[in-house]
Amino acid sequence: MGYAHQYATAIMHRGRIPMEPADFVPDWADRPRKTKHYPGAETLPLPDTGYPAHGTVTAGCLPGDGPGADERFSLPLLSGMLLDSYGLTGRRLGVQANTDLGALPHYTQANWSRGTASGGGLYPVSVYWVAGPSGPLTPGVHHYSPPHHAMRRLLAGDVSGEVRAALGGYGEATDQYLVLGVKYWQNAFKYNSFSFHAVTMDVGALLQTWRMWARARGLSVAPALWFDEERLSRLLGVGDEEGLFAVVPLRWDTPPAGPAPEARGAAVARRDVERSRRVLEFGTLRSIHRATAEHAAERPAPGALADSAPAGAAGSGDAVALPPARFPGVSVRDALRSRRSSFGRFDATVPMTAEGLAATLAACAATRLGGDAEPAGTPRLSRLYAFVNHVEGVEPGAYAYEPDTHTLRPVVPGPPGRFLQDNYFLSNYNLEQAGAVLVPTVRTTAVLDAVGDRGYRLVNAVVGAVAQTFYTAASALGLGAGVALGFDNISYIEELGLEGTGEAPLLIMLLGNERPQPADFRSELV
Repeated sequence: MGYAHQYATAIMHRGRIPMEPADFVPDWADRPRKTKHYPGAETLPLPDTGYPAHGTVTAGCLPGDGPGADERFSLPLLSGMLLDSYGLTGRRLGVQANTDLGALPHYTQANWSRGTASGGGLYPVSVYWVAGPSGPLTPGVHHYSPPHHAMRRLLAGDVSGEVRAALGGYGEATDQYLVLGVKYWQNAFKYNSFSFHAVTMDVGALLQTWRMWARARGLSVAPALWFDEERLSRLLGVGDEEGLFAVVPLRWDTPPAGPAPEARGAAVARRDVERSRRVLEFGTLRSIHRATAEHAAERPAPGALADSAPAGAAGSGDAVALPPARFPGVSVRDALRSRRSSFGRFDATVPMTAEGLAATLAACAATRLGGDAEPAGTPRLSRLYAFVNHVEGVEPGAYAYEPDTHTLRPVVPGPPGRFLQDNYFLSNYNLEQAGAVLVPTVRTTAVLDAVGDRGYRLVNAVVGAVAQTFYTAASALGLGAGVALGFDNISYIEELGLEGTGEAPLLIMLLGNERPQPADFRSELV
């Protein structure tokens, strides 16, 4: 049993047994930047996308919808995907219940909106573009700068063969790759040892944004989570301070002339300049990073996860039929642009419709990472539960969602508001005022047993992807939404009777109507 089992147990029990360092207080005055900084690197602005905002949320979220994945990436399409997912699209300032409200009017603490959600709004994921000669740029390694919506050249020369070799034969015949890394200090300065749990969900959220965005335009995004991480770390010039979590081969509009040679010894020489005067190390974070990177190139065999899915039907009693899952004609791009967290603005004066709950549940249950993480034939790794407070036509209580029949199966009868609030650590949400609180679970231990410690990255990427689908679906439906990690996981296991199933509740996702006429300021950048 590897270290990831220990880490997963500590995460589940942190509401009762604090993780070390228990007395940690973030130094907000010495916080790091929200992106890596490479002084002197050549900046290459990405083009105006110039594409229509087509492709509805239904096509992006639900299976069987949307065009086939036969199109190929171009520079304008890649630019659009990066901008709509991780680029800064506007400034937000709303009167809400989050603890950072007092700082938001100051420019240095401004809240910049992005299409993808991130734990604590920290956005620690770095996107590298390793470009070969078939693309529009001089071959080399580039880092995406979200504030500038531009690429910064870190290395010149074709090193795409190194990425292809690190993938071990996985993916498209291409010489264009996106590599996702996380510089841990960008999150750990606030969340310390808990950081790894949060950032692995951030990676899944970004991948899911790309998959929804690409699917709506007939493109394919099939990420690899298993690859030679040590080899790519050498290429990108990073060490234990940054983990590499995913590689996405891009099917480019100009196919490569042939496979590029390997470039062993080539490495980025430029180094990120840290803003923080003092960078702390956390032993738990270092240990879980190394444990999940140790066998990174050992891709699981097909069918390895067959026994990791939630087993059997949950709940008992008569199933509650839900209305058909339908979305309004909102483009994925528009839904991403309007996505935000509600932070205490839920209002149960008007109950949420059953149609809104049904569409959101169906979209979340349909979420897949694809690629080598969840290849075709992999059973659904997550299960959804719904704590219903105020939904038209659905009695208050806790339910298990059955996606194959699109029904709710009763688990615990009666209003769940008191339970929800008593087991939430923070003060930025009144959970009882949400129409419903959705809870995705994964059999974390079963996944780790099946594929090893790196499976922890898979588990959290799956849950992060579900959370991003949740936000996007709620935005398209005009509903308020919020996702939180600050709850007592063990209490949820006990309340839902999951002790014998191995299912771990990893997020709570709040859905419902908001107070009318909120005090909001929005300034759109693009």
